Amino acid sequence: MQFQFENIYIIAENNIELKAVEYFKAELKKRNATISQDRTDALNVIFKQDDTFLNNDCYNIIFSNNSIQFSAKTIRGLIFSYSHFLRKCEFKDGKIILTKDISGTYTPEKKIRGHQIGYRTTPNTYDAWDYEQYFQYYLDMMAFTTNTCEHIPYEKGVSKRNCLMKYDEEEFLIEASRLADTVDMDVSLWHPNSDDETLEEAVTKRRELYKKVPRIDYLFIPGGDPGEYYADEFIERTKAISNALKESHKNALVYPSAQAPHKYHDWGDALIKELEKEPEEIDGLIMGPNHAFPMHELRAKTPQKYPMRFYPDITHNLRCEYPVHFLNDDWHYAFASTLSRESVNPRPVEFSTLHRLYSHYTIGSVSYSEGVHDDLNKMVWSLLEFDSDYPLREAVEDYVRFFFYGADTEKLTDCIFGLEKNWDGNPLNNPSINTTYKSFCELKRDYPALSGNWRFLLLYFRACCDELVLDRIKFENALIEEAKCYLKKSDIKKAKEILNTDFPEWYKDLHNEIFDLGEKLFNLIGIQLDVEHYHTDGWERGATLDTIDRPITDRLWLLNRLSYCENLTENEQNGFITRLLNRNKVAPDEYYYSVALHELVALGVKQDGEFYMNFQGDRPVNNGSLPMSMLKVYDHFSFRAKLGGFSDCDYALTVIYKDHSTENTHQKITANGFTVYEGVSFGGERNPQFDKEMLSEGFLSATYKIPKEFFINGTLDLLITEETKGIEICEFFIKKL
Repeated sequence: MQFQFENIYIIAENNIELKAVEYFKAELKKRNATISQDRTDALNVIFKQDDTFLNNDCYNIIFSNNSIQFSAKTIRGLIFSYSHFLRKCEFKDGKIILTKDISGTYTPEKKIRGHQIGYRTTPNTYDAWDYEQYFQYYLDMMAFTTNTCEHIPYEKGVSKRNCLMKYDEEEFLIEASRLADTVDMDVSLWHPNSDDETLEEAVTKRRELYKKVPRIDYLFIPGGDPGEYYADEFIERTKAISNALKESHKNALVYPSAQAPHKYHDWGDALIKELEKEPEEIDGLIMGPNHAFPMHELRAKTPQKYPMRFYPDITHNLRCEYPVHFLNDDWHYAFASTLSRESVNPRPVEFSTLHRLYSHYTIGSVSYSEGVHDDLNKMVWSLLEFDSDYPLREAVEDYVRFFFYGADTEKLTDCIFGLEKNWDGNPLNNPSINTTYKSFCELKRDYPALSGNWRFLLLYFRACCDELVLDRIKFENALIEEAKCYLKKSDIKKAKEILNTDFPEWYKDLHNEIFDLGEKLFNLIGIQLDVEHYHTDGWERGATLDTIDRPITDRLWLLNRLSYCENLTENEQNGFITRLLNRNKVAPDEYYYSVALHELVALGVKQDGEFYMNFQGDRPVNNGSLPMSMLKVYDHFSFRAKLGGFSDCDYALTVIYKDHSTENTHQKITANGFTVYEGVSFGGERNPQFDKEMLSEGFLSATYKIPKEFFINGTLDLLITEETKGIEICEFFIKKL
């Protein structure tokens, strides 16, 4: 049932109620809603402060035909309540349409519902903001029941202020804390240890800083990343810093994180031993990236006295804790190469799965965020922390109604889900990409006001990027196939001419629009989409304009190889071209595998433990020196494949590794339990010609014999292990001898 009104009459009495009304009116003004001075024929909106609520997060809404009352203990709850109303309203043609009766008392499931929005050089957005933009973002997050903002003091105790930053970092921290307090928003500090500070120096500096910060509710001290202290010293420092903090903020809670420094293999066990002593200075524990133990194991090992807070990474897409499709880590290399680590990434379905997996272990979370590219993820995550059963589509509809007022809610919601769907599988097999792009173009045409809305332009920017990736793959693959026809005739000149074909005008137009959007978004919200013009901290910090043209087909690699070929003799050229065209080809009873081309699922078995995908495609090394088959490097202590279809003969296993030091390593390869190789990494026989012609610098091949006796009825259970430094594999071949 819907309820329709033409204007609003507002009733409030005390200062807190009137302050909430001020923010409410500002939102109504954006929506061109009429605020009446006459309560007759208007929706009467009543703000009521009520001290009887359980806590500052609870709120009550009472709705009748011509009135709605928002009640809460503090201004925080009043902002939650009026925002709830706005999330359920559509504003069209001067009408206010409440889409459902929202009467009820609302109590959050999780105590902590926050996001890290640190003012430092690393983020791709926040460092360009002023206080007004930060405060508006507080209100925007609170509209989705966020109750905590997390800020960051100087890293390593010194300023790293860049050309975008309007304030000194700690000057900003003090004011940002004060602004949060005006709306009763909890303040958390992410404050790591500095490796070059004595304990006394660390405590003294922090004590003086904390005295200056008006509000601190939580202190997050990471165990590592950064910070390289062994667990016992880390806890000693945490206890001392906790005591210093509570001199000026006696109710603040201290939560160290179980993020392990890489150089200590037993750090996690040592941390648990310290926590088992149950120091009073520690109030809880945080689970985050580079964790010492997976969530379930960490909770099982940690004394029950300490609640757990989650630090979910909802901001990164690869080389991170929860990469795109984190359960399989199978984001297609074309998107990973061009859009990289911090591109615009609405992932509501995937992060709702993450929430379902881990939220019940915790009392809440403060997410890891490096800019507004993850804006939708923040808002949906907060709603799920407030109510884990909140319908996901309704959460996205709330986002659309609140931020894209006046536009088509259903179509925009479908488009947001479409953007997430765009990243499923090979772009060539995904009709969502073109459909979503066309829908965004229609929305931009039909609702001109959206062209000034940075949130819409972010989503539109992503849709354009996805379409460009698909268009380029189609165009370049056609060139490659045509060029190969001439290579089979040894016509290198003609093949190169074809591969050098310029892009058509329609492609260039879309490419230009993407760069124009980058400039517009920088001016609107300060998001930094490249290093040179917009001063982002580095190419992987959301600098999509710096990565969008990275190779996503073998076009540039083939041109590279043909330039090499031209320097060979005619006889050598013929042999090389044959090897080039057949690089990845094997007979039906042989096997070729590439992590990038075939993904881990093709190995027939789930890999043990938590691996890392050392992706190369968005890096500068992807400049024509790498074929696409080498872009994904699997990095772990073990690698397993279960394969079949082999003949009754001896085979050669050739593995393509990323090179590293072999000192103190012990690698073992088994086939159906039989030892194929055992010794230092990498062993096997080298093929210098193959490595020179077909691999990039920093990679090598090693070949091992697998006798026919090691196969079982044509099947092979292949296992490669190295327990110290691990193994980094991008491809392997199994060919008959």
